[in-house]
Parts: sequence; C-alpha cells; structure tokens
Amino acid sequence: MTEQEKLAMLRTMVGTSDSDEVLSTYLSLAGKKIIRKAYPYKNTVTEVPSEYDFLQVEIANYMLAKRGAEGQTSHSENGISRAYESADVPPSMLSDVVPFVGGLK
Repeated sequence: MTEQEKLAMLRTMVGTSDSDEVLSTYLSLAGKKIIRKAYPYKNTVTEVPSEYDFLQVEIANYMLAKRGAEGQTSHSENGISRAYESADVPPSMLSDVVPFVGGLK
C-alpha cells in the first residue's frame, strides 16, 4: 500500500478536516511505533513492513481519536465514561507485531 493510499484510508476513517500534513504526521508516528516493536534491536529500519500497513492506519486513527485526552486514565461526564489501557498505543494493538530477531554471529 502506498503512503497516499494510507493517507486516503485514514482520511476516510477520521472524517475530519485535518490537513494531509497532520494525518501524515500521525501515520509516521504510528509507523515508528510498529517499527520499534518489530525491530527492537535494529534501529536502521525506516519502512513499515507491508503486512502492517493496515495496522499503521488503525494506530494513527486511534492516536487521532485520543487527541485532547492523551494519557487519560478515567473520565466520566453525563453518563459517558472513558479510560485508556495505557498513555500510549495499547499493547493489544501492537500484539500482532512479531519482533524480528537475528541469530548470534
């Protein structure tokens, strides 16, 4: 999936008037989180593996939805309650990312 396709998918999901620059920034942040989980011992990887393209868009959408309430652990107002699994992307969203490890040389 190209970056433009990811951007178009994210724009459809969030349905906001955010600029492409803002959405691209969130896609980049989401991509970095996936790369950090997939390659914990290799900091030279810069591209999200293609099998995680949809996950990157989902994480970016999650991060956009949390704007203004980052790190919220509990909130109740008019019968609506909110609590987040963690202040960052929930571990459950990254649970499908398989860490790549190499052998000893």
